[in-house]
Amino acid sequence: MLQWLKHYRRDQLPGDISAGLVVTMMMIPQGVAYAVVAGLSPVVGLYASILPPIVYALFGSSMTQSVGPMAIVSLMTAAVIGPLAPPGSALAGVLAAQLALVSGAVLLLCGLLRMGFLANFFSRPVMSGFTVGSAIVIAYDQLHTLLGAALPHVHMPSAVLGVGTVLLLVLSRQYLAGLLKRCGLPPAVADIGAKLAPMVVVLGGIVLMATTGLAEMGVRTTGAIPAGLPHLNLATSSQHWRALLQPGLLIGFIVFLMSMSGAQALALKRNEKLVSNHELIGLGAANVASALSGGFPVTGSLSRSAVNFAAGANTPLASLITAGLLACALLAPTGWLALLPMPVLAATIIVAVLGMLELGILRTAWEYDRGDALAWGATCLGVLVMGVEAGVMVGVALSMGTLIWRASRPHIAVLGRIAGTEHFRNIERYPAETQPELLALRIDANLFFGNMDAVTERIECELATHQSARDLLLVMSAVNSIDTTALLALAELNQSLKRRGVGLHLAEVKGPVMDRLRNSTLLQQLNGKLFLSTANAFDQLHIAKDVA
Repeated sequence: MLQWLKHYRRDQLPGDISAGLVVTMMMIPQGVAYAVVAGLSPVVGLYASILPPIVYALFGSSMTQSVGPMAIVSLMTAAVIGPLAPPGSALAGVLAAQLALVSGAVLLLCGLLRMGFLANFFSRPVMSGFTVGSAIVIAYDQLHTLLGAALPHVHMPSAVLGVGTVLLLVLSRQYLAGLLKRCGLPPAVADIGAKLAPMVVVLGGIVLMATTGLAEMGVRTTGAIPAGLPHLNLATSSQHWRALLQPGLLIGFIVFLMSMSGAQALALKRNEKLVSNHELIGLGAANVASALSGGFPVTGSLSRSAVNFAAGANTPLASLITAGLLACALLAPTGWLALLPMPVLAATIIVAVLGMLELGILRTAWEYDRGDALAWGATCLGVLVMGVEAGVMVGVALSMGTLIWRASRPHIAVLGRIAGTEHFRNIERYPAETQPELLALRIDANLFFGNMDAVTERIECELATHQSARDLLLVMSAVNSIDTTALLALAELNQSLKRRGVGLHLAEVKGPVMDRLRNSTLLQQLNGKLFLSTANAFDQLHIAKDVA
């Protein structure tokens, strides 16, 4: 806790101040927009941007993570509370805070139980498919706001304003940074300036609403946003705890995964080390803080964190400065925010989430592993067809299913000696020499209950193919563990081979595996020998055959 503060240096302060200012300008439109996505009052997005980053700075391990509202988590929040309460209602706010409390409690518990390894059970292709599907859902849901009405009943002034804003944001994303560089700005400043285009567009929309007759034409605005800091929120709905428990668990899982993916990418750039269990506690505490301040579930935002990093953030002090500036913005008069046109807000949401449509992982997966590509497609389709919660479940099931499927079908290679060396390689890949009386198999996986049937089946298949073999050598160099089921299966294989007059030999057994085998009867009953290396086994068994 606060390790970074103990070692804080004065030369880090300018970077933290500049990053805090920049992220504040980015956070105001994002906070308001993502609260709208969640079906909540716009000010709730600002509430969720003040206390959570302060608490995360106390417990988290990332130096540049920006914690607050995020599009996908907002969509999941809307999917949970939408059927339970009308959008924008007081009950919706209570349920959103309650959902943040559940998610925070789950994350805190996982952190205290040191369950940070859970981040490894959601593959990158599945996570990418979930992100792309969610982005499409968010963009589609904002179309009626962008156009002023549901298709085909378009409100023309709103549509012109909304579509025009989309074009401006897309063009600024593509060309503004280059234009600013040609104007003489340093590359880093130009990139940050381009990322602040949504704030400029929002301010432009407010000016248009104040100086033109768009309001009289029927263009909707966010309406009054109350000034003042959030109050301590202890309100809950006792009848909705059960309905929020499972979704809260899922949201907590996604909060952790998305936060870790972004924070790890930034930490690698500075050779910093993230502690996954600290991240669980930091994110859990941030969500509890969001609940107590009337917010909704929050996470680390990759886009804001990247801006925070690029703007010079050195420590979590940058996030503390952002939180302080947002608090000052709420203490000042907020009437100007009431003029924010909804089509402009919808445009910023659509352009932001469409920026998450990164298909590079799908392309890589398709070229490298079609199974991962199919998992990407199934997860994305699950989100689009069945909803966000179901999409998460599909993704988790596919990640675990892929892991189990691959573990249950280990690679097994028939080995031969490379001529003139002591190197042994797969005979299907190298011109390696074999001995007709000796079948050498290398098992490239741990042996456990889930794959032992496949292993024994492959062994029997190879023995049937190599009928002249009188010795079977299992090379265990890639085997790190053998469970009880696998031990019993090896004992049964040993007895079966003994009845057939075939010796079972083991080579290159690792120390931890050998330690456990010594506690069993397999080594005493082994119908063969133990060898330190595959070369020793080949040489000694060949000599024994010649002597015989």
